[in-house]
Amino acid sequence: MKTRLRRTWDRLSLYLPVLLMGLLAMGTWWLVRNAPVLRPPTAEGAPRHEPDYSMKGFSVKTFDGAGRLQSEVQGQVAHHYPDTDTLEIDQVRMRSISPEGRVTVATARRGVSNADGSQVQLFGNAVITREPLRQRDGKLLPRLQFEGEFLHAWTRDERVRSHLPVVLLRGHDRFTADSMDYDNLDQQLQLRGRVHGVLQPPAR
Repeated sequence: MKTRLRRTWDRLSLYLPVLLMGLLAMGTWWLVRNAPVLRPPTAEGAPRHEPDYSMKGFSVKTFDGAGRLQSEVQGQVAHHYPDTDTLEIDQVRMRSISPEGRVTVATARRGVSNADGSQVQLFGNAVITREPLRQRDGKLLPRLQFEGEFLHAWTRDERVRSHLPVVLLRGHDRFTADSMDYDNLDQQLQLRGRVHGVLQPPAR
């Protein structure tokens, strides 16, 4: 009996390493299969140029502390794009009134404004008009109008620029140029390219 048990134990001891290796292999396979997979970090994709909100047939007005109208923006449709923080407006019409009472109106088929409205780009039949104004000293500022397929306006700096042909009307005078840079604060006007002007004699 003892001899038979010893033989059986000897046989088992021969296969024991094989069994242990099999168990170890099965355990390793189970761990690999059930371990959580660590995915490589994925870089966030660039934000798409898609609107996060839209408006139709709208009118937005701003007022100063005394309740006086400062500006008004109207349009058929407007889309806000968060990736550039810009507002794109179809059939845009903008009207602003300076503290001195100077009225400026801008219209175009399409307009693009930055977040605070300090820059406005007008596309397609763009017109910016500054209405005439009688100053306190009695001097009359004539009507000033810019026309073109593209006008870029800086509302706070009172600048208008275009790299495309423009028409400038100042009172009864008329100028045309291939490009333009107008700075109202510095009272400077630069007309470039093919420049033509027609000056009318002052009215008596």
